Amino acid sequence: MDLYQEEILEHYHHPQNSGKLNNPTHERCANNPTCGDKICVTIDVINDVINDINFEGEGCAISQAATSMVTDKIKGDTVENALAITRDDIIDILGIEVGIGRIRCALLGIETIQKALEYGKIKK
Repeated sequence: MDLYQEEILEHYHHPQNSGKLNNPTHERCANNPTCGDKICVTIDVINDVINDINFEGEGCAISQAATSMVTDKIKGDTVENALAITRDDIIDILGIEVGIGRIRCALLGIETIQKALEYGKIKK
């Protein structure tokens, strides 16, 4: 358990794929008003593959770490696979049980990514 908690803290303090892409094909922002978490994602999709993905966010360790970890997982994968990620997949990625009060925090990143992929296409 401590190993997973250390990994969560590492991703919180040093998030992967942090920042904003210059020319994304998709983008979306969302927040969790209950906790004050905010996530904005920018994604570059080429031929239905997530070529690159970045995020900017603020909030609790769970929301930021889960987003960092899931961006690592889906970069280079298909849009279809990213859209298929579930609540249970996020809990597996985190490696810890997430209480009822924190599950929305844990899911904010993937929900924002999935909405960006479904509805956040940028018209060029």
